[in-house]
Amino acid sequence: MLANEVRKSVDDKTDDTAALHVPVSIKPVNAATGFPLPSFFDGKGNIVKHRINSVPGFSRTFPDNNDVQLMAANYYGVKPVEDRKDAEHRKKELVFVGASPYFHIDPLRSSIPYLVPRAAILLNDIGRAYYDSLQIKGIPLHQIIVTSVLRSRADVKNLRQYNGNATENSCHMYGTTFDICYNRYKTVSPSADQPRRAVRNDTLKWVLSEVLRDMRENKRCYIKYEVKQGCFHITVR
Repeated sequence: MLANEVRKSVDDKTDDTAALHVPVSIKPVNAATGFPLPSFFDGKGNIVKHRINSVPGFSRTFPDNNDVQLMAANYYGVKPVEDRKDAEHRKKELVFVGASPYFHIDPLRSSIPYLVPRAAILLNDIGRAYYDSLQIKGIPLHQIIVTSVLRSRADVKNLRQYNGNATENSCHMYGTTFDICYNRYKTVSPSADQPRRAVRNDTLKWVLSEVLRDMRENKRCYIKYEVKQGCFHITVR
């Protein structure tokens, strides 16, 4: 019995000794301030370029169809706008999103640049996160392009005449939904005489898909990857 206790004591000490030799992960520290460096800097303060991973599959990663998005639109959105005149009287419920440093609004023919506050914040956050992601991956800055925002019932009716995929009960009527195209981006140049180097649209799409995947996984939104329309169809949640 005494031998067993001695053996157990030795084993315990061995475990304690081994624990002392477990390598500890130490974050790089700024020599001047003593504070840990952000994860996008190495121990010498140099920028670390992050890899571009994209997502396993666009349709599989962003599967949220109209029925799913419509429930969120009904919950968070406004009463559907009848026409442009009605929209003018409803601006107290909506936020203008026609100008931002983080995204570009395409010329709108079938919608107007207004969203409910919750959706406007989401769009702004996506644009900012996209900038950040491009920066840490060493890719020149580009703005995402928004192609559709708030639609009135009249807009939807007109759109359905030449677009068979447009649904009568569109999420866009509730001010909760916007479309971001994935095959075009607006280059951000520091000045007219210093143009940015060209970047493939596929590369920019991969980075955008990572940002949107994170937003969706954090339950910020529902997203449908639209093949024919060439856009991500996004509804706030």
